[in-house]
Amino acid sequence: MKIQERTGAGAGRSAAPAQPSVGDRLPTPPRERKPALAALAVLLILVGALGATMLVLRAGDRIEVIKLTGTVQAGESITDDKITSVMVSEDSGAEFVPWSQRETLKGLQAKSTLYGGTVLVGQMFSTKSAVQQGKATVGVSLKEGQYPNNIKPGDTVAVYRVSSSSGGGSNSSSDDSSSSGSSGDNSLLVDRAVVSDVKASSDDVISSTNLPITLTVDTSDAPALAQAASNGEVAVVQIPGN
Repeated sequence: MKIQERTGAGAGRSAAPAQPSVGDRLPTPPRERKPALAALAVLLILVGALGATMLVLRAGDRIEVIKLTGTVQAGESITDDKITSVMVSEDSGAEFVPWSQRETLKGLQAKSTLYGGTVLVGQMFSTKSAVQQGKATVGVSLKEGQYPNNIKPGDTVAVYRVSSSSGGGSNSSSDDSSSSGSSGDNSLLVDRAVVSDVKASSDDVISSTNLPITLTVDTSDAPALAQAASNGEVAVVQIPGN
């Protein structure tokens, strides 16, 4: 009896389903793919990158403006050999003169002396007809030999009184020397004047008779220059700075 019972018990155990071993993994259900969600994530990444790029570009906006490479005296105009282009921030608040307007700027004159390295703004210039405070314009008529043949607007000149045999006797009281025609009448009237205008017979050839020019000088120099000009006793000489 005991032997049969054990046998029956063993048979019952062998018929039971085998349990999975500890190392085996249960099968997982397949993941559900969501292409719309993936596309949205990619779109958000692209939008963020674009926004960051625009912020960087906006913060670094640059414009091309005019910078001086040489000195421009008061009353002079800029020339190609004295300017170059530089890039500056557009959001600086200063009214810089764009490089594209350099030709227009050549038709204006500096209100005061401008030095190399200056980035130009519009307030530094005015029309050629304007005379700044403390300056005066004087018209003189020069004979042949009293001016350089290549004189032109914007030139810097020194102005001298020269003796005149025809006018020295009638104005001897105002001359430095009482002897008309004497070399002692020659004296410096203005050490630095700017040629504002030249009335030439043509653009290329300057008249060899009388040449009317307009000079911009300090107000204090204007009376003596005007008196000498009325007597035809003025000669101009180009000096460094042109």
